Amino acid sequence: MPRRPRLQSPDVLYHVTSRGVDKRDIFIGTRTYVAFLDTLDQTVSRYGWICHAYCLMRNHFHLVVETPQSNISAGMQFLKGEYASWFNFTVGREGALYERRFHEVVAEDEAHAIALGRYLALNPVRTGWVPEPEDWLWSSYAATIGLAPRPRFLSTDLTLGLFGGGAGAAERFAAYVAEATVLSREV
Repeated sequence: MPRRPRLQSPDVLYHVTSRGVDKRDIFIGTRTYVAFLDTLDQTVSRYGWICHAYCLMRNHFHLVVETPQSNISAGMQFLKGEYASWFNFTVGREGALYERRFHEVVAEDEAHAIALGRYLALNPVRTGWVPEPEDWLWSSYAATIGLAPRPRFLSTDLTLGLFGGGAGAAERFAAYVAEATVLSREV
């Protein structure tokens, strides 16, 4: 059965994910997370992406990006290919790192975009890895709410703009995430 064509448009907000083959870890220690973020920085710069959020888990990653040049597929090929080559060389393995093509969902409206910010922030809490979303080092959440330095490739304008922008937006976003944090621990 043929693959469905990807929507490649400058006017959409993508939530993209990719997972390790056989659900294996694609990050194994600080060095690998840092290398992926460096590769993401290169991708954003090279392909003109706007990265609004990210969350790197052990066996998969999430990105929320816009692609003004309509190049989600080319950018993801670069990101995944560069990181997989580095990872395989570094850990001495061969073969596919990812289980399949990346998965993408287009945020249909403002409510969906708002929910994505909370969903990504709560991933490490839901797994029980950290008690609070700002404790996970490999997510954009702490930088977005001003508790960590913001990587140069991360744009917080959209996320904070969805919470009114300006003074207090980070606090409003943090409160929105906190509303669901307790529920996430109970799941």
